Amino acid sequence: MKYWQAIKLPSREFKRLTGVKRQTFRLMVRLVKAEEKQKKKPGRRAKLIIEDRVLVTLQYWREYRTYFHISKDWKLAESTVCRIVKKVENILIQSRKFSLPGKKKLLKNALNEKLILMDVMESPIERPKKHQKRFNAGKQGEHTLKTQVVFGEKTGKIICLDHEKGRTHDFRLFKSSQVRFHQLLKVIGDKGYQGITKIHGNSETPIKKPRGGKLTKEQKKYNRQLNRLRIAVEHINRRLKIFKILSYRYRNRHRRFGLRANLIAGIYNHELA
Repeated sequence: MKYWQAIKLPSREFKRLTGVKRQTFRLMVRLVKAEEKQKKKPGRRAKLIIEDRVLVTLQYWREYRTYFHISKDWKLAESTVCRIVKKVENILIQSRKFSLPGKKKLLKNALNEKLILMDVMESPIERPKKHQKRFNAGKQGEHTLKTQVVFGEKTGKIICLDHEKGRTHDFRLFKSSQVRFHQLLKVIGDKGYQGITKIHGNSETPIKKPRGGKLTKEQKKYNRQLNRLRIAVEHINRRLKIFKILSYRYRNRHRRFGLRANLIAGIYNHELA
């Protein structure tokens, strides 16, 4: 479906098709057009108009079909689709319109937040040829990439993301990410963040059942109260994974995974605003 066909769809169907709202799509088109105008030498005329190039990129994120299948739909070379996607991604990242607030905002308490939630999202990958154990998440022998999601409970905006190989424990990922919080910010994580209170005193995690023992009624009640707050993390993970590039088995080189995850998170924040 080309741009002139997609634009005729109702707003809800356009969102289902592309994963973004019309306003966000128009902003992405304006950013790419502004970059094209700055070219000193325009070169050979592109086969697709800018709107279609942005649509190809969104289609790739949203459906995560191979370049081959998308190229057959658009009647382009496979390498051309690859170049279009990477070029649009680079322009959107460099524009900083979809940038995340970042870790420094947490330390300076420069956000309108009192409660911060953390969780780790996993994206499956193809079995690597080398260093397979580093990516083995231990879940049915699956190889994954981990993404630590930190966001504010009040606004629901993602503040920062950090990435690591699948075998890395959640708490080790937190320490290596060097995310630190202002003392007034309360932080809630899942059981994978046991020990975080030694780094940040104003934090809470669910109580783990002792080996061979049981939790008391008060402890179970406390865990349920925390889980009611933590459920917001699962909602955000679901919204990010609307783009199948984050939920299907990732086939590309890993070094570009972080760029795409941050860009999709930035688009999510933009649409919340």
